[in-house]
Amino acid sequence: MTHTLQFPDLLRLIDDRSNAFRAALASAPGLDLPVPTCPGWTLADLAQHLGEGRRKWAAIVAAGPADAPPARSGWESTAPQDREALLDWWTESTRQLLDALREAGPDRGCWTWWGRSQSPQTTGAAARHQLQEIAVHTYDAQVTVGSPQPLPEEVALDGVEEFQVTCCATTAAWPHEPAVVDYHATEGRSWRLWLSAGGARVAPLPPTADGADAADASARLTASDLVLFFYGRIPPESLELDGDKRVFDRLIAWDPDA
Repeated sequence: MTHTLQFPDLLRLIDDRSNAFRAALASAPGLDLPVPTCPGWTLADLAQHLGEGRRKWAAIVAAGPADAPPARSGWESTAPQDREALLDWWTESTRQLLDALREAGPDRGCWTWWGRSQSPQTTGAAARHQLQEIAVHTYDAQVTVGSPQPLPEEVALDGVEEFQVTCCATTAAWPHEPAVVDYHATEGRSWRLWLSAGGARVAPLPPTADGADAADASARLTASDLVLFFYGRIPPESLELDGDKRVFDRLIAWDPDA
């Protein structure tokens, strides 16, 4: 059974994580702090990336169905250097995104970069991915100011599946022998990833399937840490791995678009 967050929940949680990001910016001793989880970036760079990116996605959603994203001139924006002005700019970035999402609703089509995945090219899918972008970068900001917190449980549980269907599922051929990978969140949810010459496909596993038809490899951790692993924030050594660990090495190295 799938437990995908509903559109109003996505909007609520985008606002919540955006407020948490703002709080991290406000508490930082300086905006020139290096971000440990984003090598080469300062906290100001992270704010620029996240804020301008939300304005870009607001423009994408507002444009509706399209073969390409809107021109950069329509959403390009430079973050202020002054902290108070930066906080206002970030709040406005979030407002633009949420306003565009509310206006469009969950079912309208829009351009996305994940055309070959299992995620639909809709505003609802865009909102789902935007939540994860903001949540992970909020974690980055919290690490930077010395107060890292796990992703909220409902965000993380949706994030495990969202990453798999958006970033892993593809019609590109898996270049190795077929494999099955299971991800188990300690909160009681599991997902299975099938890898073959036909591509990569994902589905949630019902609780009764845990342990049946054993996977070639599996990982077990909290949903928050699984998401942070997927996004490269924590190393594979942090996971409880079973089975053929080479499958995970191949997954990490695999570029379906190469």
